[in-house]
Amino acid sequence: MEQNDRIHLELPAKPEYVSIARLTVSGIANRLGFSYDDIEDLKIAVAEACTNVVEHAYSEDGFISLACYIYEDRIQIVVADQGKSFDIAEVESRLGPVDAKKPVGDLKEGGLGLFLISTLMDKVEINEDNGVMLVMTKYLYESGVKESVDGISSLQSE
Repeated sequence: MEQNDRIHLELPAKPEYVSIARLTVSGIANRLGFSYDDIEDLKIAVAEACTNVVEHAYSEDGFISLACYIYEDRIQIVVADQGKSFDIAEVESRLGPVDAKKPVGDLKEGGLGLFLISTLMDKVEINEDNGVMLVMTKYLYESGVKESVDGISSLQSE
């Protein structure tokens, strides 16, 4: 599915700017037609990801890089430290999944936030080659019907 638009923000990695990331993603998701519950999930996931950058990425001033990639059927949100721009296609080749099935005690510091993010989003991947880059995907389910892996639609549980 072809990417339509990309919105990119660079914010100071300070707690007072996390709300700007939340509001930005909320506004984009609302415009795309996501449900209230999905928008709330997106806001929490983005806040957790940005807070991880604020708390763990820098000993001095740095930046949160937030990019939203808009597709017909989903939004892909990338939160990264180092403030570098990136090519999503190139980055996707190096991503690995976040495993929410691991016991919470096995997660490294900040891992509880990753656990929460992985339960709120449809797909979460992480790359730690050069700083940390978290790629979160949320699908837009029209009228609560989601296509399953085998192509048969199933009603999404509430």
